[in-house]
Amino acid sequence: MGMNGVYVIDADGHIRERDEDLRPYLPEPYRSRDRQFYPNDNWDRSFGGKLGRMVFDLETRLKDMDQEQIDLAVLYPTSGLTIGSVREPEFAAALCAAYNSWLAEFCKQSPRLRGVALVPVNNVPAAVKEVERAGALGLVGVMLAAHGHGKNLGEPEFYPLYAACERLDLPVGVHAAQQNCEGLNRFTSFIGVHAVSHPFEQMVCATGMILGGIPELFPRLKIAYLEAGCGWVPYWMWRLDEEYEKRASEAPLLKAKPSEYMRSGRIFYSCDPDEEMIDYVMDRMGEDVIFYASDYPHWDALYPNSVKVLMENKSLGDARKKKIFDDNPRRFYTALA
Repeated sequence: MGMNGVYVIDADGHIRERDEDLRPYLPEPYRSRDRQFYPNDNWDRSFGGKLGRMVFDLETRLKDMDQEQIDLAVLYPTSGLTIGSVREPEFAAALCAAYNSWLAEFCKQSPRLRGVALVPVNNVPAAVKEVERAGALGLVGVMLAAHGHGKNLGEPEFYPLYAACERLDLPVGVHAAQQNCEGLNRFTSFIGVHAVSHPFEQMVCATGMILGGIPELFPRLKIAYLEAGCGWVPYWMWRLDEEYEKRASEAPLLKAKPSEYMRSGRIFYSCDPDEEMIDYVMDRMGEDVIFYASDYPHWDALYPNSVKVLMENKSLGDARKKKIFDDNPRRFYTALA
């Protein structure tokens, strides 16, 4: 079981879906499209093939999980991270439906894999339908693209989506990529693009959702901000409180300071295995809302050592490590409890 007797749940791993995987699940006329389904920014993420793993099959994934000592992995998409940049609402809906059906079939091959549903942010009625379908497919959560769509995730447009997730007890994972993020056109190399994209977009999304009153309006909804590490969270919590002290009238739905929502136990944050500030963040945010995410098989994952690196973090006690690897992912993904 896991490492050092601790059951290890990877709360944000990834699957590599290809157009050829999704095509059989798409209706016409989309099935016959002869162009790439998802937009591509053409950055060399693998650094000339030196980084990451191009893993598509079940057998290799399970062997890699064994080597990493991961017991169970929750899977988010790879190409689908850019769903917010798919401009055609009906095509985006069809693509999400196809992905979710394919992912559910893939995960049925092993009890060690659980999937998260993809929904079209630019087509909320279709997104609600996918949320309602997700539970029947055995998927354990819902992913919202952090960017590409140009929308504030705290707007009333998204209330039906959040209401459906709350009603069905499906947590929402907000996830970024690098396409169409704010400010990225200022960089001419991927190092700057990647450094900025995830944390900045998570700050933007958290700001919109918290100041927009989403945790107040949907008190049983669980939200996670993923793949930006957790070090940004105490700083951003302080900054939102600072703004709220002076301009509370501009966030009329709030009944408490932003920090009280961010520390409510209903908003979660993934940590990077090699972050130095995890213990401090848990002191500030509470022990029950930080969880482990490998990012496998992407280029910046620490495979095969991500579990080992986090387990060897000397500033974290054994009780906190168990929460990060096991207890907290189960708190977020109700279906794993």
